[in-house]
Amino acid sequence: MRSGTTTADQATLTTTPVWDRTTRVFHWLNLLCVLLLTVFGLAILNADYFGISAEGKINLKTLHVYVGYVFAGNLVWRLLWAFRRGEYSRWKAFLPFYRTFLTELKAYLKNWNNTAASQPRGHNPLGRLMITLLLLLMLTQMVTGLVLAGTDLYKPPFGQQFAEWVTVGDEQRLALLQPGSKEHTDEAAYAEMRAFRKPFINTHKLAFYILMVAIAFHIAGVVTAELKHKSGLVSAMITGQKHVPYRDSSHDPLVNSEDSQNSESGKPPAGL
Repeated sequence: MRSGTTTADQATLTTTPVWDRTTRVFHWLNLLCVLLLTVFGLAILNADYFGISAEGKINLKTLHVYVGYVFAGNLVWRLLWAFRRGEYSRWKAFLPFYRTFLTELKAYLKNWNNTAASQPRGHNPLGRLMITLLLLLMLTQMVTGLVLAGTDLYKPPFGQQFAEWVTVGDEQRLALLQPGSKEHTDEAAYAEMRAFRKPFINTHKLAFYILMVAIAFHIAGVVTAELKHKSGLVSAMITGQKHVPYRDSSHDPLVNSEDSQNSESGKPPAGL
């Protein structure tokens, strides 16, 4: 399933399917969620500077939590989708944990200034490292964020447990408890809950700043690779079609082992 060849840096490129629809939807929905979470998060962190009232801050936190649910659901679905076989969305396609990775990384860096023929169909070795880092950071944000949704607003999945903690199980206090308020809580229990919350909020903030830096490097890497290799990375996340060297299977660990087997049975190359 190859079509439409072109020429760049004396390397023949061909358009081939790489990213499936689910992977593309995840990518753009994740981008939207991260943008919204960043805007709401920065507004919450700088509420005093912007003159946001206590009630306004609670509303921002509520919006932040609801977008966080979409972010978490989208991320979990992507991780489950990675168990599918035969596509470039699976774990093997984007994680760097395989025997020849370091060799391929060194070769990729050595050939960076060479023709586009060194480019694989899926993620290149640097891309694999970045995707792994981004996933770890986003998982950290998801887990800590779900805990904070419970400690600040008593939202699911842990809100009920935290609400019972700060009201020491008193049903009357529990019925009157309001999101973001210390009123109707037991002072000692509330202090204990906030002490428990502290490492989660600190980790959430730290991971956020690291994530922003990682995203900046990710964007810079995409732009650089796009200008250097003309592989259509951005458009590939819209159409699913990527421009790759016609003879790229020798540089792609996914198709090396599978294409030889598929050729004998008449099946198309892996990922197509």
